[in-house]
Amino acid sequence: MCVNFTAMIILALIGEAIWETTKMFWQKGKISIDRIGAVVVCLILAFGANLDMFVIIGVPLAIPYVGTFFTGLLISRGANVIHDLFEKFKNVKPTE
Repeated sequence: MCVNFTAMIILALIGEAIWETTKMFWQKGKISIDRIGAVVVCLILAFGANLDMFVIIGVPLAIPYVGTFFTGLLISRGANVIHDLFEKFKNVKPTE
């Protein structure tokens, strides 16, 4: 699959959001049970609904279920983060 410039920008935005989410697992010298609980619930929701954000934005991943896993991580941050990501996607111009 040839990834175009737009897809690279979108993946960079998503990658940063995923990394920022995982950094929240460890806060103030201890594990954040609330953050891990939110991730577990959202992973169950994402897998239960077969939700894959990468397919939705037109960048399907080659490894099965990775998109669903990352989608669960992202939705664990809440509606504001997802809304902000999609707002950023709208401002990215396609390069074809």
